[in-house]
Amino acid sequence: MTAFTPLAIGPHIVQPPVVLAPMAGITNAPFRTLCREFSGGKGLFVSEMITTRALVERNEKTMQLIRFDETEKPRSIQLYGVDPVTVGKAVRMIVDEDLADHIDLNFGCPVPKVTRKGGGSALPYKRPLLRAILNEAVTNAGDLPVTMKMRKGIDDDHITYLDAGRIAVEEGVTAIALHGRTAAQHYGGTADWDAIARLKEHVPEIPVLGNGDIWSADDALRMMRETGCDGVVVGRGCLGRPWLFGDLVAGFEGTGAYAQPGLREVADAMVRHARLLGEWLGDEARGVIDFRKHVAWYLKGFAVGSEMRKKLAITSSLDELRAQLSELDLDQPWPVGADGPRGRTSGNNRVVLPDGWLKDPYDCAGVSEDAELDTSGG
Repeated sequence: MTAFTPLAIGPHIVQPPVVLAPMAGITNAPFRTLCREFSGGKGLFVSEMITTRALVERNEKTMQLIRFDETEKPRSIQLYGVDPVTVGKAVRMIVDEDLADHIDLNFGCPVPKVTRKGGGSALPYKRPLLRAILNEAVTNAGDLPVTMKMRKGIDDDHITYLDAGRIAVEEGVTAIALHGRTAAQHYGGTADWDAIARLKEHVPEIPVLGNGDIWSADDALRMMRETGCDGVVVGRGCLGRPWLFGDLVAGFEGTGAYAQPGLREVADAMVRHARLLGEWLGDEARGVIDFRKHVAWYLKGFAVGSEMRKKLAITSSLDELRAQLSELDLDQPWPVGADGPRGRTSGNNRVVLPDGWLKDPYDCAGVSEDAELDTSGG
């Protein structure tokens, strides 16, 4: 077994070098709790993406999203912003009010309503704006480490990740995560792991983390061996599979077999997930309703009829959820092939950008605050 160096994010040692990717509506405190439980507390688990403007304005929903369980150490928060001053204010607020121990910045969102305003994965094309945001974040962060997550670029004709990586190093960013796709690819096709290797060679001064197409612990190990990256970021692979983080620990430590839970164990995890959501939201019904989006991911590959799937997708209480699950053949073993891709797979999309965005990478006019929308991606 290959021995990997522990990942250092500032003063925080992440071993094994595994990070839960921020996903809006997914990586809230309840889901992070589940993932941490399966990993034995090992790894780094990042919050949902938080818009800096909403944080500075103390939006009620945003203030709830940044609440961490007392057992979460380090507390890791991802920020999304387009205005350097607002980003600086948000980071200073986190420091002054002790809201987190690590700050990650999102430059990977490919969602059209973000990129059309110049945000997300469109932003690194504007080199001076990227530099200004990173400078404000690092300057205001004090002792807190600042990292960033990005994509290869806008499309194959507008690749930005090497320039962005060099700017990050120069501005004092602690580590970089690269999703090996362009914004145009969204989540389609195959992630370009060679780009992760090239970025590692380009910025040897700081850790580089790889992201994209990690569906199993073996994928994570293979990515690190093939690219030389310092850690992995896992997103869609853990949807409906929080035990993947236990597999990742077992894979990196070489301690045993991977989890292949039968449907009875999966059903138990589903109920616990829904209950945690209800406790977090302060309302059982709201928690079960929020959990509905996870049902298909948990049941992927199991023999569950379409009518039962529909019933599970409209449950609104824990008793109802348990009752529906009890009607299934809970003795089913883990399905063959259920470890593969899950979540969004769309690709080959035209990237929607502000008018004239690509004319000059150094002209930063046209980026406005309304690019900060409450959406996800990376």
